[in-house]
Amino acid sequence: MSQKITVRNCIISLFGAGFLAFGMYNVHSISGITEGGVLGAVLLIHHWLHISPALSSLVLNSLCYLLGWRTFGKVFLFYSGISALGYSAVYSICELFPPIYPEIASMPLAASIAGSIFVGVGCGICVRIGGAPSGDDALAMSLSRLTRVPIQWVYLISDLLVLGL
Repeated sequence: MSQKITVRNCIISLFGAGFLAFGMYNVHSISGITEGGVLGAVLLIHHWLHISPALSSLVLNSLCYLLGWRTFGKVFLFYSGISALGYSAVYSICELFPPIYPEIASMPLAASIAGSIFVGVGCGICVRIGGAPSGDDALAMSLSRLTRVPIQWVYLISDLLVLGL
């Protein structure tokens, strides 16, 4: 994990976040693929408690970023901010255009595979340089560091927990 902020890592973080946003808009948003982690928890909270995702995602993501900051420090928080802003900016740009391949919504297996590639690569790039584009990533990075469990297992366990609920 990076210990100092570099322009190179900021550009890499923006690219990863942009790749993630592109996939979320062009695959996930039109295909109805569900999520685990914080996004899935937000959907569950909305379903069970009727609390707006705008509020619950803000609270849950903030708690995850707080844990990440306490675990990794200011550089983590900076790169996470770059990733989160980059994600929002690219997603906003994507919304100006229709989805590239809307037919993917009728192909759940293809959508799942394509969606997982966009999420895995996009998040992986951001995590690799020391930032987190979402609370899920901050939580997984922090729990992996604190428990010494490899990050892929932390992601899997948290996703399965939420999807199981």
